[in-house]
Amino acid sequence: MVYLRQMIMICYALAFVAYSNGESVPEFNRDIAPLIAKRCLECHNERDLKGDVNLTAEVGFAKGTDNGRLALDLVTKGEMPPKLKGRSQKLPDSEIALLKAWVDSGAAWPSGRVLDIYEATTDVRAGRDWWSLQPVKRPTVPRLAKHPVDAFILNKLMRESMEPAPHADRRTLARRAYFDLTGLPPTPDQLQQFIGDSSPDAWPKLIDKLLASPRYGERWSRYWLDLVRFAETDGYERDKLKQNIWRYRDWVINALNDDMPYTRFVAEQLAGDEIPNRTEQSVIATGMIRAGTWNDEPNDPADYLYTRLEDMVHTTTSAFLGLTVKCARCHDHKFDPILQSDYYRIASFFWAGHIGQGNQGGPTEKDLGFDVYGWTDKSANPTPIRLLINGERHKPGPKIAPGFLSAVTNLNKPLAAPSANSKTTHRRLQFAKWITDARNPLAARVLVNRLWQHHFGQALIRTPNNFGFKSDPPTHPKLLDWLAAEFMEPTTDGGAPWTLKRLHKLIMLSETYQQQSVHPKEAEYAQRDSLNRNLWKFNRHRLNSESLRDAMLAVSGQLNLKMGGPSFYPKMSSEALEGLSRKAGDWKESPTDERSRRSVYMMTKRSRLLPLMTAFDFSDTTASCGKREVTTVAPQALALLNNYFAHSQSEALAKRLARQTRNTDEHIERAWQLAYGRSPTVSELGQAAAHLRAQRVHFENKENADHLALASLCHVLLNSNEFIYVD
Repeated sequence: MVYLRQMIMICYALAFVAYSNGESVPEFNRDIAPLIAKRCLECHNERDLKGDVNLTAEVGFAKGTDNGRLALDLVTKGEMPPKLKGRSQKLPDSEIALLKAWVDSGAAWPSGRVLDIYEATTDVRAGRDWWSLQPVKRPTVPRLAKHPVDAFILNKLMRESMEPAPHADRRTLARRAYFDLTGLPPTPDQLQQFIGDSSPDAWPKLIDKLLASPRYGERWSRYWLDLVRFAETDGYERDKLKQNIWRYRDWVINALNDDMPYTRFVAEQLAGDEIPNRTEQSVIATGMIRAGTWNDEPNDPADYLYTRLEDMVHTTTSAFLGLTVKCARCHDHKFDPILQSDYYRIASFFWAGHIGQGNQGGPTEKDLGFDVYGWTDKSANPTPIRLLINGERHKPGPKIAPGFLSAVTNLNKPLAAPSANSKTTHRRLQFAKWITDARNPLAARVLVNRLWQHHFGQALIRTPNNFGFKSDPPTHPKLLDWLAAEFMEPTTDGGAPWTLKRLHKLIMLSETYQQQSVHPKEAEYAQRDSLNRNLWKFNRHRLNSESLRDAMLAVSGQLNLKMGGPSFYPKMSSEALEGLSRKAGDWKESPTDERSRRSVYMMTKRSRLLPLMTAFDFSDTTASCGKREVTTVAPQALALLNNYFAHSQSEALAKRLARQTRNTDEHIERAWQLAYGRSPTVSELGQAAAHLRAQRVHFENKENADHLALASLCHVLLNSNEFIYVD
């Protein structure tokens, strides 16, 4: 696929050939306007008048460049532009030739034409014509497969002379689905039930069953909590507990389990205090806004207000819109069509709230009407926010009225004023409705891309928090738009629009999802497409930190499925607690049964995350995390081999085996069924028996030698690649 920026460079090259041969005069809108916007307007626009030269209109151009002669002289000598990152200072010959041909022809500037740096995409920045800012239009599905997802995937595979991997076996599919939707392995009985179900709808029935499980919300909530930088403490030196913020986590879990429409999901988190018929739960949802870090002793409290605003702007625009709006706090965005004024328009939604020093930077129970950790405005008519010159508080610029992103041109409209009896501005509610307006090109694309990522391990756009110029181009742009359109519209059989569960099922019913993770032509295809951007096989992926810990608990029989409520404190080694000012007070280890709950309910203390979790790439809790790192490093092996929790689960699994089976062969068979969902091979059976014999000899002087030997075998299984990875 040839992308827009490559096309622009090709056009410049073709134009250079034509104009250098004197074949024609450059056309202003097609050739010259993009060139001036690309190379000059960043420094010579109406607001930033470097050298007192404004090149956005004919008068400024003629006056500041001697009708182009001075500009031509400076660029020919290489004195302008002053710098070009990553290349020599002088403009390319093709661009100089264009400018010369135009100036020599009289430098005709269309009457009334005003240039805009973001009017069109160039090879250095995105314009308002950037693909992700265009309306979502449902593309025609290629007639290549019964399932629309497969049709789009096959269409690209055929162009690349590739074919998909074969269908995975039932055991693989069941384990894939259980881990995918619930974050837990299937039990041997659950596996056998699915494998033995010969009905043609066995697979969709399994998907429906897992989507209906309360375990689904516990699994998928963690992805959202990553996005909104959720943790239960403030961070910084004191790292104080955010009282009752766990209720926001439980709200997310319940919302997903209830299949709350995404329109409502967004509205309650941004404006649960402003929606009609608000409830305690809807106000709890606004805890998202306050879930970030909070410094109770900033060096400059007045400056810190703007740091807080930046966190709120960045989190909401990254999570819901997939754009790096925070980059426009100090200046217009360098790469995307986001004005500095756009940043402050969005910031005004939160400026009206309690961002000061009281109550950990938020409203009180009296303000909210409930004893929850939430958000609301101070009044319906707050002081206007001002644009800060270079982002500096001591350089206030013009007042900025609240508004939306100007780059979404079809929805760039003023906000309605609050009603006379309103207690809040109702700006955030309007923002939420703007985000999920079907005409907004971003929200649905961003959301379906996130779902795809967590099903396949990689997203269609592999920079899920950035759909701007610096994003990774979509691997299947038409599939992305088809999914976005499908998500926003009701189904023909009455399925509700903007709901996630039907989208999960749609994706999982595709043959693309049901492929094997190894291809018959693996070596050949890996040479041509090592990152599997064409989806010629399913991506094998490692369990994340939560699923790994939860799987150990499930296999050992120790998992406590209690839902909701205050978080538990896991056992933390004294070395890990070193440095806490008040060790006993800051970390009170929970009872054993509580410590066996799912990892989503674990206390997330910013200054002290559980080492086992961080070893396996737990998310950064200080900023929106759309995609966790997935590393393979030595400390992971050391953590599993030596960690107290891993050993305790090996011990528990050994006790479970001893209770449920009678002899060595049965121990081994049951251990493989629990850990891997399959029977051991003849070779594995022999190796396991030999390991047990050797360990019994090793522990022969111990009273419980048989148990220790079996625990050793269990520890091997819980440390294996087959346990840690999902095919």
